[in-house]
Order: sequence, then C-alpha cells, then structure tokens
Amino acid sequence: MTTTLANLKTPCLLLDQDKMRANQDRMNEIMEKRSVSLRPHLKTLKSVEAARYLFKDVKQPITVSTLKEAREFGRTGFKDILYAVAMTPQKLDEVIALRRDGIDLKILIDSEGMADVISQKSLAEAMPIPTFIEIDVDGHRAGFSFADGDRLVDVARRLNRHAQLHGIMAHAGESYHLDSAEDLREAALDEANKTLHMAKKLYDAGIDCPHISIGSTPTAHADIKVGGITEVRAGVYLFFDLVQAGIGVCSKTDIALSVLTTVNGYHERRGQIFIDAGWMALSGDQGTGGQKINQYYGVVCDEYGNIWPDLVVRNVNQEHGIIIVRPGVEKKLPYLPIGTRLRILPNHACATAAQHEGYHVLNSDNAVVNYWPRIKGW
Repeated sequence: MTTTLANLKTPCLLLDQDKMRANQDRMNEIMEKRSVSLRPHLKTLKSVEAARYLFKDVKQPITVSTLKEAREFGRTGFKDILYAVAMTPQKLDEVIALRRDGIDLKILIDSEGMADVISQKSLAEAMPIPTFIEIDVDGHRAGFSFADGDRLVDVARRLNRHAQLHGIMAHAGESYHLDSAEDLREAALDEANKTLHMAKKLYDAGIDCPHISIGSTPTAHADIKVGGITEVRAGVYLFFDLVQAGIGVCSKTDIALSVLTTVNGYHERRGQIFIDAGWMALSGDQGTGGQKINQYYGVVCDEYGNIWPDLVVRNVNQEHGIIIVRPGVEKKLPYLPIGTRLRILPNHACATAAQHEGYHVLNSDNAVVNYWPRIKGW
C-alpha cells in the first residue's frame, strides 16, 4: 500500500524536503556573501539520509552534539566533524577510537583541567587530539569569559604540550532573545569581534589559532561581513521553527518540520479541540513564551500545511493536546470533527524532532516520498 498523509499513523513527524532544501540554499548564499565556510550543526537533523540528501559532498565539515552522531555520520563518509559539547575524561577513549577509525574528530573544552587531561591522553596514545576552546561572548553559558584572555593563553599552552589547539569557538546564545534585524546585526558583530579579540590574545602570545568558529541560526542570518572568521555553525535553520519566526529570521511558511495529528475530541461549549499529540509528540518546549507573540505549544495547520492563523495548541498532556482559539481573538471555534487530520508547527524543532524515531518525508505536492530514521541516543 502506498503511504499517504491519510494513512500515516498519528502522531508522527513530517519533513518537507523542498522547504529544507530551500533553507539550506539560502544559508549557502549567505555564507558565500560573507566569504566564510559553513559547518552546519546536525544536532537538529540527526539523520544520515537527510544529511546525504542535503550535502552531496561528504567533505562538508559538520558539527554534532553526541559521539553517536559522530560515529553514524562518520560511517557514511563525513569525516571533518566537530563534537561541540565540552569534553569529559570518560569520553576520551571513544574519541580516540573514532579518530583511529578515520574520522577527523575535533573536541571542545572550556577548562584548564581538561586541557591537561587531553594533553596527557594525547601523549599516552601518541595521537595529538585537535581541540577547540570555547569562548563565552555574551554570558549565555559555557566558555572562557571575554575578560579571561590570560587564562585562555595559559590553557592553549597547556593543551599544546601534547595535544593540538585547533581553534576557538563561540555561540551567541543571547541572540535567541532578540527580534529585530538591527539587534541581530549588533549581536552578530559582537560575537565575531569578541571571538577575534580572543584569537588576537593567542596570536600576540605566539600561539597559532588556525580556526575561528562562531555561530547560531539567528546571527548566521545577520547582514554582516567580518574578516578573520573561518567558519560559521548553525543548525536549526534547516527546519526553522516558531522561535526562529518570532526572532524574525524566517516566516512560518519556511518551517519544514511539523507533527501530523488527528482530532480525537471536539468540545464546542468549552472551546476546545483535542488531538492525539501531547508533549510526547510535540515536546513541552514553550520557547515562544518570552516573545512578543506566544505560540504556546504550537501553531495549527490543516493536513496540507495551510495555517489556521487563530488556532494554537494551548495545553499539552502526555498524549493529548488541547487546541483553542488564540487568547484575545474574538472568533468562533471552527468545527473540526473527530478524525480530522491537522499539522502542528513546532516551537523548538530540535526538541520536537527528538520525540520521534524518524521523518516521513514530503515533497511540494504533500506526497510521502521517503522515510528517514533519526539517530537516537548518545
């Protein structure tokens, strides 16, 4: 039997391959304009088949968030991989094994202690491990503070005893709280300039820093061009989501990911429509809660992806979602009988995709043309 939207078991994850391709093409154009390389973060995608669909040349550098991703993408031919989560001693044996399997795996640190551990491990294994040092440019999370230039130099020297300083990297996490092109441009410039400043600290100390890596999806889309940056990392741009739409780097119609669900309850008096997608299918992420427009747990579309502008998933339980007319909108709840198929656009594509085993892939005609499994686990 041919798989169609009508006979897919719900809830399930849908991926519009043409929208995803368009999102990648747009990013390629931006990187070409900036004269900088792209190292896409595949923590959102997490699919070998999807990566091969997007990147025909496996020489494409990539970023991952788990060593399992590194292993699976490495097996399919992607070799230039950055594991962009701060390293711990317990993971170094697996790093060594992956590198011995031919994967040019780079790792990340943000502490003096791990520099010593990695240096000693490199000596013991006769394998200098290429390592990035993380820079915190906006007080968002991990990394050496912009004021820690002397500490950065010390860590780089300790690392270079037997390992290899591959470069420094930063992530402008605060950009997720912005919503104007000018603010994003300022954040992107700040991210780039602070990272370059830290690289200069290394150069001035006589330490080579061949790679300067920055990036987030919001700042990657900013209209800037700064010399000296060697690569940009971004990930959720492949799918986009409601958070990114709220920031202003995409429109809702650019969102390639959605959850197919079925109406299983209609309560006109209460103003509620029940669906079979709860937080187990949509995730519990409310990332738009702090934005100008709260999308609650997702925006509602019909089966073919046409947006119902005034319907949102207001609440979720484990296996139930509750749709209402958006608070403040004086409109009648539409009649959607039990069995009606709907799609829900996600707040946070990474979190929603993580709830599912794989993607039911659609073309621009809404035909189901493929199934791509996702990499699960760590």
